[in-house]
Amino acid sequence: MQLPAGSALDRLLVTGGCDATVSVADFRKIATAAASALKGTGARTALCALAGTRVEGADLAARIRTLLSAVSLAVYRYDSYKSTKEPAAALRSVAVLTDKRGEKTTRAAVREASALKQGFDFARDLGNEPPNVCHPTYLLQQARMLKQAGKMGRADKVKVSALDEKKMTELGMGAFMSVSRGSEQPGRMIIIEYKGGKRGEAPVALVGKGITFDTGGISLKPGPGMDEMKFDMCGAASVLGATRAIIEAKLPINLVTVVAAAENMPSGRASRPGDIVSTMSGQTVEILNTDAEGRLVLCDAITYVQKYKPSAIVDVATLTGAIIIALGSHASGLYANDDDLAEELLGAGQRTGDRAWHMPLWDDYQKQLKSNFADMANIGGREAGSVTAACFLARFAKEVPWAHLDVAGSAFQGGAAKGATGRPVGLLFEFVRARAQG
Repeated sequence: MQLPAGSALDRLLVTGGCDATVSVADFRKIATAAASALKGTGARTALCALAGTRVEGADLAARIRTLLSAVSLAVYRYDSYKSTKEPAAALRSVAVLTDKRGEKTTRAAVREASALKQGFDFARDLGNEPPNVCHPTYLLQQARMLKQAGKMGRADKVKVSALDEKKMTELGMGAFMSVSRGSEQPGRMIIIEYKGGKRGEAPVALVGKGITFDTGGISLKPGPGMDEMKFDMCGAASVLGATRAIIEAKLPINLVTVVAAAENMPSGRASRPGDIVSTMSGQTVEILNTDAEGRLVLCDAITYVQKYKPSAIVDVATLTGAIIIALGSHASGLYANDDDLAEELLGAGQRTGDRAWHMPLWDDYQKQLKSNFADMANIGGREAGSVTAACFLARFAKEVPWAHLDVAGSAFQGGAAKGATGRPVGLLFEFVRARAQG
């Protein structure tokens, strides 16, 4: 298309499908297609007019966040360990066209979208790191960098600390230590406190499974595909990414993030099937399968985070292969002991396209965790594996609204597209952003 003489624009990218009111899902597809095409033009700067599209159920701010998120995901790349790197995306900045009435809303939405990009990139980078680099101590080092996030004095509202193995043993975290003790890499319980809300206001708690490599332990996994077990810390990566985005966006809310970081290895010190351990809560667990280790580190983390008296706990974990059989890669599995909390998370997923599906958490499944020798077993048999894993975790969150996101199918991809997706950073950020708005 020929542009008018003297125009500040070099070329025009026309996106179809916007001539009528569209659904949120269709608008997201339009934004994704436009972002992909924009990346291919080689343009360094762009002015986007799609924010004016009529989208059912999405205000101006939501449309802008969707547009800019699509662009940031399109230009992401990870080639830290390649000796010959592909040329970086030429695109450096994207401006959003708006009128005077929408200027304030647009500026705020752009700031949030920029913060979300930082969070997504952080999560994906962590997930893609090789396991000889990304171990529990490395995750702690990266978490400490969050003190530098959120310029303009916001870093003083961030505190990063950690429990070492000695302290976790003193606190009675026998479940966590049963996983960590098999590895030469020491485990860490990483705690990030962000005080962006009112003083004394109960925080939202995010808990992430950070198994930096999962061999299965003594219940050793098969060799093919085991390289993908570096992604078993993607739950931790996502809560760290969401935390970074929340800090960068300066959301007015209190947040505590806990990462249960350990490596699951077979050794002379590793747990055996049949071992019985005591959790921080005092409940005992018979370990029938050492490859069901995520729930063992998470149960102690969920117990620990309750010392902060949170208004809600959301844990995120690549917990079970069973959820992949149930939902594939399109949705994360959502379990909750509180229907209102579940609806908040489902709504956040719908608004961002980072969707979850509400799974049952019925008492009927609890009997599968029966042990003849301890309070519970760490597995419940072949049937409903993701459900019984959630039922296990639910036993440690009876006194507080709690939800569990099983992201084993959504947090990373295999095959030719192998890599971390960053999910569910978008869902978590939107959930916390909506809470901050009240």
